[in-house]
Amino acid sequence: MQRDLFEPEHDMFRESFRRFLDKEVVPRAEEFERDGIMDRAIFAKAGAAGFLAMEAPEEYGGGGVKDFRYNTVIIDEVAETAIGGSGLGLTLHNDICLPYFLSLCNDEQKQRWLPGICSGELITAVAMTEPGIGSDLASMTTTAIRDGDVYVVNGSKTFITNGINADLVITAVKTDPTQKHKGMSLLIIERDTEGFERGRNLDKIGLHSQDTAELFFTDARVPVANLLGAEGEGFRYLVTNLPQERLSIAAAGLANARAAYRWTLEYVKERQAFGQPIAGFQNTRFKLAEMATEIAVAEAFIDKAILAHNQGQLTAEEAAMAKWWCTELQGRATDIGVQLHGGYGFMTEYPIARAYADARVTRIYGGTTEIMKEIIGRSILT
Repeated sequence: MQRDLFEPEHDMFRESFRRFLDKEVVPRAEEFERDGIMDRAIFAKAGAAGFLAMEAPEEYGGGGVKDFRYNTVIIDEVAETAIGGSGLGLTLHNDICLPYFLSLCNDEQKQRWLPGICSGELITAVAMTEPGIGSDLASMTTTAIRDGDVYVVNGSKTFITNGINADLVITAVKTDPTQKHKGMSLLIIERDTEGFERGRNLDKIGLHSQDTAELFFTDARVPVANLLGAEGEGFRYLVTNLPQERLSIAAAGLANARAAYRWTLEYVKERQAFGQPIAGFQNTRFKLAEMATEIAVAEAFIDKAILAHNQGQLTAEEAAMAKWWCTELQGRATDIGVQLHGGYGFMTEYPIARAYADARVTRIYGGTTEIMKEIIGRSILT
């Protein structure tokens, strides 16, 4: 089916970004997978080419265009080029972290941080999750106690994407430990902050090119000038930005499902078994029919959600629906893809194998499938 989401300017952006990936990322994808981290120089090159902070005002070096379709193009192309986690640091920077800086920074903070965010010289991350709390953010124990012109931060975070590479970490803290949601605030903790240490780059079953770290704060002294927005409003800020985060994850789930379908279709047309191509068997046709139909249906919903988001009308419930459905679809599509590849689907030299491993976590991060269903269910019964 023809996809009508994009305009000619998005197609031009796609072609440009695809050339960037082919030149800068694809030739080094195996290196990034092996090292467990993407070269931070890729961020600077992406910034110079106009692929970072497209929504940021031009005066800071951004594109000055608020249109999530450009973000979607990046998501699509990262999936299509089969580079796995190599692109996810860019999407986290653009889709998840940037909105906090645009909506919450005062003029001084914007002058201090946005130019580097746009150029790729300052890599961003967001640190919410702590060991043992999972999705229960209100139970976090990382504290930030004010002492004159600084906050003294103590605690730890885990599973932090871009955690090794990051220069600016949006960190959820308790400025009032006696409160739950109302005690949360957001601080920007900078790379060279004394008392801020990074733990190991976590060893994951997938997304190897994407660095994921533990962060530790021991009497880290963070200037009060690094507070984002107002004290005690951190949870509200997180909730406000979650729909775009979940839309981004959903779009990636769909894009990866689509890529898995394409690789599988190509493979079954070529691979012979019992004297005929695998595509000639009814089971193969049925599985491909399932994949194609589910992808087409999900695409219609996602495209509608992207346009609604551009108009500021995407609800938390719709974002949860998109995130749940498309990440589960990603899991089904990659699983079918591995099955139809047979033994070769288990070999990492085939993109479907890497995509299968990469897919598993998407049903967990950004809010688990179970949390998404709870959000939707509560809205129905309220």
